[in-house]
Amino acid sequence: MALSDSELLGDFHFNTYVYEVPSGLFTFVIVAITHTAYLSLGSNQGNSFQILTQATADIGENCGEVFAVSKMYRTAAWGMEEQPDFLNMVLGISTAQVPLSLLNAIQEIEHQHQRIRTTKWGKRTLDIDILYYDDLVLDMPDLVVPHPYLHERGFVLVPLAKVAPCFVHPILKLTTQQLLDKCEDKLAVVEI
Repeated sequence: MALSDSELLGDFHFNTYVYEVPSGLFTFVIVAITHTAYLSLGSNQGNSFQILTQATADIGENCGEVFAVSKMYRTAAWGMEEQPDFLNMVLGISTAQVPLSLLNAIQEIEHQHQRIRTTKWGKRTLDIDILYYDDLVLDMPDLVVPHPYLHERGFVLVPLAKVAPCFVHPILKLTTQQLLDKCEDKLAVVEI
């Protein structure tokens, strides 16, 4: 099924910047279309604290303005439990990138941090997932938004509730806090 440009771009947020030259003869108006995205970051190989800190800076440089940063949380591995604990966090960003461009940018950041994709839910130096992109609902072979497991994962919902407690899941029609309250994942999520 083909998606329209508006479906691929999500809701528009316009930032208008007005610049005047000193003579006052010309005024330039620049309109930037930006979108709000929430990203989940995790690491359980290497110096996870340093990796997540650097990845946050990399996202700010390559993906958009980081406007919200959760604390880091130590959590047991989810899905494939016989591995080291993870450090997890959530970022809110304002981005001009369309969803697939944002995905490519975060995958490049993962690659720069030696992310190797071998086993689903296995050990990794860096994992970055797009949780939300505005209120867009997207189901493509390489990208599903909202993230299909976010409502089942305490390690995502706890930090997301700190930065976006009232954000409404566009399919489930529940806020982040409501999703957290209903979440059945009982793995400990400990702030570090």
